[in-house]
Amino acid sequence: MKVQGSTGVGAAAGRAPARAAGGFSLSGPAAAAEAAPAAKVAGAAPVSTIDALLALQSVGTPLERRRRAVGRAGRILDILEDVKVALLEGAVTPSSLTTLVAAVHEQRDRTDDPRLEGVLDEIETRAAVELAKLGLAA
Repeated sequence: MKVQGSTGVGAAAGRAPARAAGGFSLSGPAAAAEAAPAAKVAGAAPVSTIDALLALQSVGTPLERRRRAVGRAGRILDILEDVKVALLEGAVTPSSLTTLVAAVHEQRDRTDDPRLEGVLDEIETRAAVELAKLGLAA
């Protein structure tokens, strides 16, 4: 018997499989040749569907992108506040300045606003000056 799509069951075309003693049977070469192309076609479609879904998830909505940008900006402002307090106390640490520079570099990769670029340049320059004062300029 042969299953043909969703229309039902029909008789298999071609010669009957050879039977050995004890009920063991071998299918002919025609059955193996028909099965191979079907397996190749079935495996291709789900992979492209999953790739498309993953690509859509990575893009995110404008609201999510804005929320992440606000979170990064808040992190930079928190670090700036810590550096300001440390400067006023005269106890600024090189690690806080390098953390600030790293946060600015991270933000710079995700912006295309010229005004924001100018502010980030000023922050980066000030951090470099303070590092130079400490004798740790790169």
